[in-house]
Amino acid sequence: MSQVVTDTTFNEETDEGLVLVDFWATWCGPCRMQAPILDQLSEEYDETELKIVKMDVDENPETPASFGIMSIPTLLLKKDGQVVDKVIGVHTKDQLQELISAHM
Repeated sequence: MSQVVTDTTFNEETDEGLVLVDFWATWCGPCRMQAPILDQLSEEYDETELKIVKMDVDENPETPASFGIMSIPTLLLKKDGQVVDKVIGVHTKDQLQELISAHM
């Protein structure tokens, strides 16, 4: 399962390794479509390979603002604390696996 992060825990949880960050909100239909796909990915990758975290943009406005997140769902891929990729909107499992593989 994906781990929930907050403005307070974001840097600590995303500064090491490969981390996929899902910026979402409870009222967002496309976000709800993306969630099961991310859950499948979290079961397929060991956390030492890929960590998946979720951040509710309504409860945590500071971090999304610092990354210029204007639309949700937005997925950021961070490697050792640096943003290496960003995709906006719902993506298929295959699309996300390609994105992840490119940075492993």
